[in-house]
Amino acid sequence: MDDYSSKPAPNWFERLLNRFTHEPEDREELVSQLHAAFERNVLDAEALSMIEGVLSFSERTVREVMVQRSQMDVIRLSEPMEKLLSHVIEAGHSRFPVIGEDKDDVQGILLSKDLLRYFLTPNDFDLQKTLRPVVFVPESKRLDGLLREFRATKTHMAIVVDEYGGVSGLITIEDVLEVIVGDIDDEHDLIESEDDIVPVRGERYRVLATTSIDDFNDFFECALPDDEVDTIGGLVTANLGYVPVRGEGLQLQDWHFTVIRADSRRLQALLVERRPQAAR
Repeated sequence: MDDYSSKPAPNWFERLLNRFTHEPEDREELVSQLHAAFERNVLDAEALSMIEGVLSFSERTVREVMVQRSQMDVIRLSEPMEKLLSHVIEAGHSRFPVIGEDKDDVQGILLSKDLLRYFLTPNDFDLQKTLRPVVFVPESKRLDGLLREFRATKTHMAIVVDEYGGVSGLITIEDVLEVIVGDIDDEHDLIESEDDIVPVRGERYRVLATTSIDDFNDFFECALPDDEVDTIGGLVTANLGYVPVRGEGLQLQDWHFTVIRADSRRLQALLVERRPQAAR
């Protein structure tokens, strides 16, 4: 006899399929059913946002998500080592297009980590010999095709060109993945941001852990307690009783906090979304 009690509980995707009364006729109906599943708490906001990103992924083009030419951080091939290092440190990127006369003359890609080998012997540095090959893609290329190309070539950055061959921008693998998973913040983003609370995709907010509870309450018009700790990171840690790791979550009143960056000693940033307790 089968032991039905030993069967694992259905995961969220199986519960979602069980909610469909019939097979969706088109994408619009599928999206409508997904939103209905969200309203019934079968999906949370983050899962809904990611599924919608996947559904739109194959239809979106490089032009829609690329970094515009005017916003490209580039290094000139003629820059001396001192100026180059200052530029790399100030910008904080892991990759830089290296140009000749102008931005239409991209000579190669410099990886910041490649500079480390010349730390002790800067006189041996030759920028031209350090460059990685450039991948050029048209503005009209679809994102799913670009992601396959990134994976096949093991590259993380491409230079985008228009129909006349001029450089119109650049795109990274991070830009592509953010279409699905939302904004991806790195350490430099967190340090350089002037705002403690930043809106991200899907009515969610990235909140630095050092944000004061008073500022949080003022921004969201709520009343989280501030009698024992002063910061949002302190409040989350105090309620959990330990320093959480990335991905851990906590519900406080009508707000859900997900850790997006932390080290062994403290929180650094949280993803926040409003989830009224009555609707859970």
